Amino acid sequence: MATIYQVSELAGVSLATVSRVINNTVPVREATRLKVEAAMQELGYRPNSVAQSLASNRSNSIGIVVSELGGPFYGELLSRIENEFRAAGKHVIIAAGHSNADLERDSIEFLRSRNCDALILHVEAVHDAYLVELAESGLPFVLINRMVAGIEERCITLDNEQGGYLATEYMLQQGHRDIAYISGPLWKHDAQERYNGHQKALAKFAVCENKALFYEGDFQETGGVNGFNHLREQGHAFTALVCGNDEMASGAITAAHEAGLDIPEQVAVIGFDNINFSHYTHPKLTTIDYPVAEIGQMAARWVLKRVYQRPIEDLQALFIPQLIVRDST
Repeated sequence: MATIYQVSELAGVSLATVSRVINNTVPVREATRLKVEAAMQELGYRPNSVAQSLASNRSNSIGIVVSELGGPFYGELLSRIENEFRAAGKHVIIAAGHSNADLERDSIEFLRSRNCDALILHVEAVHDAYLVELAESGLPFVLINRMVAGIEERCITLDNEQGGYLATEYMLQQGHRDIAYISGPLWKHDAQERYNGHQKALAKFAVCENKALFYEGDFQETGGVNGFNHLREQGHAFTALVCGNDEMASGAITAAHEAGLDIPEQVAVIGFDNINFSHYTHPKLTTIDYPVAEIGQMAARWVLKRVYQRPIEDLQALFIPQLIVRDST
């Protein structure tokens, strides 16, 4: 196995110069860098990552905690984050918190034990106080899809309440007044905020909310199926259905088809997230766009700027949702 000493001899430079090239800690003349890289390639030399970490005080790895590893939402988020870091020569380590406070804390502590240079957190169950304490400990991290008082500069999120408002406002503008709603679990910040937006739109149009037309789902397709069937069993007719995310909207459309109902002629349906399959439901799903890939990219850039001092401008903390009109309304 080739050593750094052999690289130094073949390139005709000092050990310190080879180290600078490997660790990218101090600028080196381009001609010198090319000689060292050519020698490394000829000898088949591979830098020791542990030694690099000791030399630079960096592991060049970033930990990510998300609620789940499956599904189109998290797949798109993780893919964009990983792409951004890979282009910068960094690597990611991913853990799942499963919307459970203990598991989220365990995942965070595991990633800290791996000497990650920073963390990107999409956590839902841990208390705000824990996150504030984490920030005060000096751990570099950025929080996705959640705003926490006291650490606002670490938060990158969507205006979920405005998105919930836009969804219901659109149904009201189309003339609907009997509007059903399937929410995500209301203990989750984004689900509650979207439902708040729904209620805000009803109030603006002076429409009283019918509690019999509300169902608390689980952000899964099965929640949409169960929610739609539950709402029909209440005996209150509705002409429009607002869902807290696209997966539940997809499940609701499936249940409507199975009940022999026409979408949108008999029931108009709108979702939230604009995940990739919303283009392929039948009919194509009207939804609220959640730019999850762009938010993931912004979180990665936050780390590159704040932790690795990359010259990145215009970090965006708040994203504004947009209405996407398709065929389900």
